[in-house]
Amino acid sequence: MRVPRWRPLTQLEWQLNDETPAPGTQRPGGRTARTRAAVRDAVLTGLGEHGYPGLTVEYVAEHAGVHKTTLYRRWGGVDGLVADALDLAGEDRWTPPDTGTLEGDLHSLAREVAESFDDPAAVAAPAAFIAAAFRSRRAADALHAFCRERFRRSAVVVERAVARGEAPADTDAGDVVRAVSAPLFFRLFITREPVDRALADRSAAAAIAALRAGVFSARRSASASAEAPGDARA
Repeated sequence: MRVPRWRPLTQLEWQLNDETPAPGTQRPGGRTARTRAAVRDAVLTGLGEHGYPGLTVEYVAEHAGVHKTTLYRRWGGVDGLVADALDLAGEDRWTPPDTGTLEGDLHSLAREVAESFDDPAAVAAPAAFIAAAFRSRRAADALHAFCRERFRRSAVVVERAVARGEAPADTDAGDVVRAVSAPLFFRLFITREPVDRALADRSAAAAIAALRAGVFSARRSASASAEAPGDARA
């Protein structure tokens, strides 16, 4: 799963974002898109420097060059700013790798995650997003939507593999791509350990081995659910 690039948007990316309206809004013009991008970059910088508890509307206003009354009117406050920063990060045009093989695609996906966080400072903003999700319902919903979209896009590598006969037809594509990135995210955001290409390759290899063993079979998952103990609550 590709993670967002925590850096200011280029002029080309502003233009691309001009073509994609924010959820629930009209298609923005160039100035609107640039303002939104500047606010998003200020939010990311603030999260990286101060974390979610230390992020303020005043900080974003100062660093984005936008009056705080505009921020309150359009975003409502810190929760709205954080949620929109994630929405904007999810509006890129990233597509998963297409190496021609399932093994190559999954290894490439895992390496992208590792390479995106090769600088420890790059972990700060996404870690702050995760922390925000535990304190803000809007941030949690935005993070969930971002991850769901990333996994949806990534699942195509498994769907192509099924079409080529590399994976069983009932393979749960979403579970496969989650299994590739889960060990990496655990180290990055839970144990706060470094990740590298070797770990990425092991994560991909483990997911591939599990797939070939039928772990991600929809029928197997359904059977396991049916055999699980029932709900003991009254």
